[in-house]
Amino acid sequence: MKPTDPLISLAFAVLLPASGWAQSTDLAAVIAKPVSRNVDLPGEFFPFLSVSLHAKVPGYVERVLVDRGSVVKQGDLLVELTAPEMQAQIAEAESKFEAAEADRLQAEAQFAAAESTYERTRKAAETPGAVAGNELIQTEKQMDAAKALVNSRQRASRAAEASVRSQKELVAYLKITAPFEGVVTDRLVHPGALVGTGADAALLIVQQISHLRLVVAVPEEHVGGIAHGAKVDFNVPAYPERLYSGTVARIAHALDQKTRTMAVELDVFNRDGSLSPGMYPTVKWPVRRTRPALFVPRSSVVTTTERTFVIRDNNGRVEWVDVKRGAAEGDLIEVIGNLKAGDRIVRRGTDELREGAPIQAR
Repeated sequence: MKPTDPLISLAFAVLLPASGWAQSTDLAAVIAKPVSRNVDLPGEFFPFLSVSLHAKVPGYVERVLVDRGSVVKQGDLLVELTAPEMQAQIAEAESKFEAAEADRLQAEAQFAAAESTYERTRKAAETPGAVAGNELIQTEKQMDAAKALVNSRQRASRAAEASVRSQKELVAYLKITAPFEGVVTDRLVHPGALVGTGADAALLIVQQISHLRLVVAVPEEHVGGIAHGAKVDFNVPAYPERLYSGTVARIAHALDQKTRTMAVELDVFNRDGSLSPGMYPTVKWPVRRTRPALFVPRSSVVTTTERTFVIRDNNGRVEWVDVKRGAAEGDLIEVIGNLKAGDRIVRRGTDELREGAPIQAR
């Protein structure tokens, strides 16, 4: 039988690789190029500042000057309270202060008299035999006692004065003002309501919405390209035709253990008021790599039940190199593994090319 017989030629061709002959196949080079693309990530808007206003002193709501949606400036009067018992407390404190002042003045007069008596006695004692030594000591001790009484009365007077000042300062707390420029997003009381100082007794909620925080949960594989100060675009469902932008301002630098994402805050200036806290925008997050990524043809990546690999030409021999798939770009796909730019790999990979078998570029 001649080798030119078709059946013999086919059998001969099939047996070539197993017999040590190099199998001819198409090869392609591993390409290295920088990765710069955008991925859509969900975000959420929060007010830059938000506060629940509470009463610092118990009282009745007399007036509420704002309502939900009211735009306020820092220092604007929002709520007025009334507390009649505070006037009685101020009057009582003032009465105690006046009594303390009277005691202080009386003690100072007694000290002045004792001091004068001591000075006269001391001068008289300069004449031998005019004053007994014991009398001089007694007048000195009386002067010291009068001085100590003055100090005590002065401290009591200062304490009473501080009490009056404290009571009057509490009156100022009956007027609740805006701590910053913003919008009243919720009103929780009405005139006549009795309010206290508990944590649940909020009167109003004020939020700053001219400046918003856009929080984006960035997946772990994309955190390497976060750049502080970078400009990021986004859209909101309410205005799909508009393109907004924010600036990366704060990075958590820690991953959420459950979602494996890192919280990144963007500063967004809401000059026209079209954005609101609670909106869920779609953020076009830029994906950047600190070094170029490696790309191969999609057909080069072989996936079996045990591994994912590409076939590299290692000095004329088949070498399986385990890889992980990355982002696709046209007919190419990013791979992560023990490869370098310029490596020659089989363009159409298959697990039929056994590791270590001879290979030859077609």
